[in-house]
Amino acid sequence: MIDKLKKIWGFALSFVMICVFLGGCGEKTKENAKNKDALYEITLCLDWTPNTNHTGFYVAEAMGYYEEAGIDISIVQPPENGATQCCASGKAQFAIDAQDTIAAVFDREEPLGVTAVGAILQHNTSGIMSRAGEGMDSPKGLEGKTYATWDSPVELAMMEYAIKNDGGDFSKVTLIPNAITNEPLALREKQTDAVWVFYGWSGINAQLEGVECDYWYFKDMDKALDYYTPIIIGNNTFLDENPEIAKAFMEATKKGYEYAVENPKEAAKMLLDGDSTGALRANEELVYKSQEWVSKQYVDDAKSFGMIDEERWNGFYTWLYDNGLTTKNLTGVGFTNEFLVD
Repeated sequence: MIDKLKKIWGFALSFVMICVFLGGCGEKTKENAKNKDALYEITLCLDWTPNTNHTGFYVAEAMGYYEEAGIDISIVQPPENGATQCCASGKAQFAIDAQDTIAAVFDREEPLGVTAVGAILQHNTSGIMSRAGEGMDSPKGLEGKTYATWDSPVELAMMEYAIKNDGGDFSKVTLIPNAITNEPLALREKQTDAVWVFYGWSGINAQLEGVECDYWYFKDMDKALDYYTPIIIGNNTFLDENPEIAKAFMEATKKGYEYAVENPKEAAKMLLDGDSTGALRANEELVYKSQEWVSKQYVDDAKSFGMIDEERWNGFYTWLYDNGLTTKNLTGVGFTNEFLVD
């Protein structure tokens, strides 16, 4: 599903170019890290093409926060098998994923060696966007309408749950494949009646394109659906062997996001300038408008950037298990706040 911001972002680089990025990845020796004159090389693997969820990393790099922390940061695109696999293999020390999609890597006989070390957004900003005034401003209103789906088990289970809880019948929703690259345009042209989006990008884009839309958030349907998306994950071996470096990385990252909260316009400019893929250059107005909205979501009601609330994290994983979406009860699995510095 994710923020995601979905696969409509596409991979901006070919796999060969990705390999060039990742060819120099890998953990450096502890001896190098101890050298005061050397920077410890850290690779961060994004989940998709650079977007406003990632702004704090680009700000921290541009403002010199990583260098001040003794870190030389490389921000790379995900390989074909994904950012989490890249991180678990040690080709990247940190990566971006989401609580819903990463559940699958914990729900294995041999779970992948990664842990969530911070939240980028404090609340789930995803929901269903539809054409305004056609009765789809609540889940039940999707009865008799078309919905563009990725056919993901978790996605469909959440849709059914939300619609049923609103007194509707999910079987009365017509499902069509989601091959949409521009949600507002797809709604305006009636390619679909409703689509799952992240408001901070697609909802803002609808405003800019003048498409009047209704929208409801999953987090408002049930508190169990207010999960963390996106999240920062770390390689377990790296975290165990280099806790102080991990803390330094997270502290510098926190400073980057805190700057973006206070200075969204300047932060958006740093994201645009730092985007080596060039994917954002044709959407500068959207980047600035999205940044203005998303910057308010980085900390929101949390004590500070990155904090993961144990009750909310566990609530979603308990919901997955109770609804038969995981074979294991993952309550309490997969996250830590220990690398966040107050």
